[in-house]
Parts: sequence; C-alpha cells; structure tokens
Amino acid sequence: MATDTLPPSDFEPDEGAAPPAEQPEKPLHVPPEIDVRALRAFLDGEYAEVRDLVRANLAEYASILTDAETMSTADFRERVKDVVVEMAKTGQTGMGFPTEYGGGGDIGASLAAFETLAYGDLSVLVKVGVQFGLFGGAILQLGTKPHHDAYLAKLITGETMGCFAMTETGHGSNVQALGTVATYDPEAQEFVVQTTREDAWKDYIGNAAVHAELAVVFAQLEVAGEGWGVHAFVVPIRDEGRVCDGVTIEDDGLKMGLNGVDNGRIRFDGVRIPRTALLNRFADVREDGTYVSDIENANRRFFTMLGTLVQGRVCVGGGGLNAAKVALAIAIRYGLQRRQFEATTEGQEDLLLDYGQHQRRLFPLLARTYALDFAQEIVAGQCHDVFSGVMTGEAADDKVRRELESRAAGTKALATWHATRTIQECREACGGAGYLSVNRFAALKADTDVFTTFEGDNTVLLQLVAKGLLTDYSSDFEDLDQLGMVRFVTSLAVETVIEKTNAHKLLERVRDLLPGGDQWDQEAGVLDSDYQLAMLRFREEHTLAGVARRLKRGMDNKMNPGEVFSRVQDHVIHAARAHVERLVLEAFVEKVRGLEDSPNKVALGLLCDLHALSVIEEDRAWFMEHGRLTTVRSKEISRRINSLCRRVRPLARDLVEAFGIPEEMLRAPELIGPPAS
Repeated sequence: MATDTLPPSDFEPDEGAAPPAEQPEKPLHVPPEIDVRALRAFLDGEYAEVRDLVRANLAEYASILTDAETMSTADFRERVKDVVVEMAKTGQTGMGFPTEYGGGGDIGASLAAFETLAYGDLSVLVKVGVQFGLFGGAILQLGTKPHHDAYLAKLITGETMGCFAMTETGHGSNVQALGTVATYDPEAQEFVVQTTREDAWKDYIGNAAVHAELAVVFAQLEVAGEGWGVHAFVVPIRDEGRVCDGVTIEDDGLKMGLNGVDNGRIRFDGVRIPRTALLNRFADVREDGTYVSDIENANRRFFTMLGTLVQGRVCVGGGGLNAAKVALAIAIRYGLQRRQFEATTEGQEDLLLDYGQHQRRLFPLLARTYALDFAQEIVAGQCHDVFSGVMTGEAADDKVRRELESRAAGTKALATWHATRTIQECREACGGAGYLSVNRFAALKADTDVFTTFEGDNTVLLQLVAKGLLTDYSSDFEDLDQLGMVRFVTSLAVETVIEKTNAHKLLERVRDLLPGGDQWDQEAGVLDSDYQLAMLRFREEHTLAGVARRLKRGMDNKMNPGEVFSRVQDHVIHAARAHVERLVLEAFVEKVRGLEDSPNKVALGLLCDLHALSVIEEDRAWFMEHGRLTTVRSKEISRRINSLCRRVRPLARDLVEAFGIPEEMLRAPELIGPPAS
C-alpha cells in the first residue's frame, strides 16, 4: 500500500547474503499530518450523529464506571437497569424498531448505536442487547402484527422488560436438541410448556434473575404426539414482580464479569400459555391443532428462524471491537506518558512508546482494529439491507441471507478473539498501572471474555463459515448438518467442490495479479497490496481445497462421516479463518483505495500495510511450508513490520483519538495524560 520503500542499508544484511553495493542515503519520512476530526468522521460513517448521541449519553452516565466497583451486586443491577431505561428515553436503543411503535425504523442506526455503547460500561451494553436486541428482536423478527401491537411499544421504552430464553444447561450451540417442550392442548387452545429434564433448565439467561416479566422461550413444539421442531413462544414469568405459577427462577450468581446483568436459570412445570403466544411468522398452529408453515422442510424452517437473529452476532462483534479500541487508547496514551530507562535520550528516561518492542506489541493490534472496523462496517451494511427488507415485507434472496449469516459469524469470531487478545496485551503494556481498576482493564478483561462464547461459540461459528464455503451456500444449505455436509462434499469430485467455491479462480487471480506469474513471490514488493491480497487468496484457496480432499479421502476409505469430520476439523477452522482474514484485508484495501489523496490516506495506508504483513508473519510457517514464502522474504516482512511501526509511532495518538472515545470513559488523566487540545 505504501508507495515508498526503505533501502537495504536500514537493516543488517541476511546471513549468507552478499554485501550490498553502495546504498543510497536513508530517506527521511515526514509523518503525515492527520486531520483527526476528518478521520473520526470517516470512521463514524453515515451514522455520525447517532454515535455522537451515544457518546453524549455515555458522558452523562460516566459515574456508572465507578458504581460497578463500589456497589453491591444487587444495587449495581438496579443501577444498570435505570441507566438502560434512561438511555431508552433518548431513542438510542429503539432505532431498529418500526416507527409506528416509537422506534427509529433504521437497522443500521441501531447497530451503530450499539457498537458505540461499548465504549462505556459493558453491563449496560449487554443489558441493552438482551432487552432490545434479543428479546425485542425476537418479537419483531419472529412474531407478527398482533405480537408487535401487544409488546413492541412498551419494550422499546423499557416499561416491559424481557429475556431471551434459548440456551439450556445441556444445550447451547446445538439448539435443535433443546429439552424444553411446548405441547398443544386443542381443547383449551393452549400450549403447555415443560422442562423435561434437569439439563433442560434455561440457563445463563440475561434479565431472568430479577427484571424480566416476559421470556421468549425456545421449545420443541409437539402437536398430537408429533414433533415439529424448535419454535419460539412468549411466556410470562413474572406478574408485578411475583414469579408466575409453574415457573421457577434461580440466580446464576456472580460471574467473571458483567455482574450488572441479572443472569438466571428458568424451569417450567406445566406452564399454560394461549395459542397466540406462538411467534408465528414462519409457522402456526390452528385452533384444531393443524400445523401450518410456508416452509415445508423442517431444517430449512429452523435455520430460517435462527437466521433472523443474526443481528446479535453483528452487534457482539462490533461491541468487542470497540472495547478493544478503549484498551488501545489507554495503552497508547499511557505509553506516551510513562518513561523507563535511558536508551537514546540524554538526561531523562525514554517514553515507553519509543521502544521498538512496545511498538511491536501495540501497533499491529491497532492496525488490525482498523481493519476489523472496516470489515464490521461491511457486515453491518449488509445486515441493514437484509433486515430493512424484512421490516418492509421484502424477503432477501436466500443466498444473500446465507452469505450474511456466514460473514457475520466469521467477523464476530475474529473481532471478539481480537478483543480478548488486545485487551490483555494492552493491560501488560501498562505494567502495574494497568492492574488498577481505574484504568478499566479489570472490567474490560472480565466483561468481554464471554464475547467469544455468546451469540455463538467462535469455533462453532467458523465451522458455519466453512460449511457455507464448501457448499457454495447451496439451496440445501439448511438441510446439511455436520454429517450431511461431509456427505454432500464427498459426493462431489474435489474439482467440483473447488469449482463451486470459486477457489480455482482465486489461484488464477493470484497468478494474474502480479508480474512474473509463478515467480511473483520473488518479484512483487511486500508493500504492494496486490501482493498481500494474493498471499491471503492463495492460502484460502489451498486450505479450502485441502479440506475437500481430506473429506473425500476419508469417505473413500469407508470411514464414518463423523470421524472424517473430526479428523479434519482443524483444517476446517483454518480454511474458514483464512477466508475471513482475506475478507478483512480486502475491506481495508478497498476503503483506503477509495479515499482521495490526503495525509489521512497515507496514514491509513501505513496501517493497512502493517496489518497485512502482520497477518502473513503470524502464519508464515504455513506460507513457507506451501512454497509461498522464502526465508529471505520472511525476514524482509519482519523488518518491514518494524519499520512500519516506527512510522506509525508519531501518528499513534491521533489514530486512537479518531475513535472518538469520550474522555470520561478513559477515567485516569494522571496516568494517560490530558485530552488532546
């Protein structure tokens, strides 16, 4: 991406290399003058006003960061609820609901508001996600007009609190095997909800322990002894604070973090609800017990239902990413204040951020944060387009919807893993100061750790990504469970799998993009974004084809499909991750290329190069094993990363200032310095 290069004299020669000829003088790189306000507007995008509203609300309720450390669990839960209800009055939490019920009618605005809320206390974020995203979203997306009329207006204001009761003690990712059952009684025209065994308690349910009056309960539907799979029902669990008859609620107690959210366990014992309590957008039960649905296939019906809830994954990915931004802002500003040892400056110790290793530990993470931010922008835009159509009754094309589900799953996985890694590295980079609660790392670490798990375990989500790639999001996508996918893929010739996934085209593009054909590794510059993309495209193509070949080999050897999948599962995950990382880099490259020439474009170009080379360096063993990276080129990439870090160093403060994190959310000016003028 960068247009200039550093001469070889900037580094020591490789062992065994011939001594360089006379070298030109090292060019002086003048740091670009970043326009922070313009860069912030660029990052905020079309929803800058929405994000500013949330920032203002965060600043107003900044005391909640201290409340989290000083209040009892019970008091803090009430405080979090009060803040959520107060924020709801500003409209920020209802932006994704139809205007006729008091919402904003804009899915994209809702996603932007949620992401920005992650700059503050994350118990508030998750409480908002449970109330408006999960509970409210389920009623909006799975229900029909009678449900909307009955519930949306009051849940948007927080007058009616609810919870999303899907996960059970014994089943989380495997929702199709839930043990809660709703049996239809045609004489009473009611469903009878029953927890059938001990591991079928609804568990870890946010809002359940104290505040929820209603629950959207996912249960196996049975009519006249016939099972119709998992459906969603609105079930009252409290009446004016009293737990309803037949309902048992237990408190999950203290957690690693997010203790402002009242997670609980729910058991149902013969709880009766009216027939109309079934959220019936995709299926219904008539008065006489006749089951009706426009989607005949049970698996397709199930996955269509779950697909409407993909906004949760988009939100969690964005929330985790913005929590990582907070950690980076604190660590980088601390590194510009704290001095340690005398390395280059006579008379005083040097700033932490002037040390090469300190730059190495923080700046690639900063670059990856920007990369994931642009990838998140794409998936949020796709989500807005798909669900805006849902709100207006215009169903999205099946393949478009499946591609959104896959991209949302992959982006969420990479973003939340990145958040966990970044927050830990930033804590360590702040030394003892990072261990103080005032610097927020205790809360950031504890509160975001579960992001890698909820709204889908990340490893399971990457399997979903791989499934879509291997089947090319086929029309039978929903019919294919793990074993079905193995049988589907291995029923085709490997060449057909590669053809269906367009993987062969990736390799052709790799060879066409750069000069020299098969010699592009030797001839292309490492700061050429086409080279960087070609490397990631080759890895994606090769790993995906490798998975297909391994699956087919196992089945040709008459192995059990489950064992075949288990043996190649690590390759499946690697292929999915390679695919998503390629999408992330493409998002970054396209975003930078779309900018007019300016100092901001230069700065983002540096970050883009740093991100791309860091990704290649992290997996260089694979690239070397597969003949795409020589030892000389590998060493050059590492040297380039170091030089890019040095060039990012003068820009670091501006790059984190552009995130627009309210100063009140950073809390400790004596440790991280005053706000920028």
